[in-house]
Amino acid sequence: MQTGSCKFGLWKVIVSWNGNIVHQVQFVKTAPEGAVPVQFTKFLAGRSDSFAPLISSAVSGETVYARIYRAVAEIPYGETRTYREIALAADTHPRVVGNAMAKNPTALLVPCHRVLAADGTLGGFTPDLQIKKDLLKMEAAKRHTIGKS
Repeated sequence: MQTGSCKFGLWKVIVSWNGNIVHQVQFVKTAPEGAVPVQFTKFLAGRSDSFAPLISSAVSGETVYARIYRAVAEIPYGETRTYREIALAADTHPRVVGNAMAKNPTALLVPCHRVLAADGTLGGFTPDLQIKKDLLKMEAAKRHTIGKS
């Protein structure tokens, strides 16, 4: 297992992976230096919209959380879905989706920042809601740029 960190604004993003399987992504204030897969540095700099060929370890299996994480992982870059839409896709309840998002071990790969409440409010994001706002703003700006090409 390899672990490293990269920057996103004032935050550090710790990534733990083995080959193409990512086991943990965590936003923290301080972290030891160390290389991460290039897909993370490109994505967080707004230079890429994909993590391929990396995949989240959380999408494996047939548990309700794995179904939720797969549904969230399918949300296209720059788009959002509601907790209810994810619940319908994963055959569960929106509150279960919220619980799964709060425990998401691989944020970014399972882009929980793209899941919003039905009324358009952001919901939550650990450790700081501002990270979710910044990620959505970055994706909206890049998507707008792509649309002009």
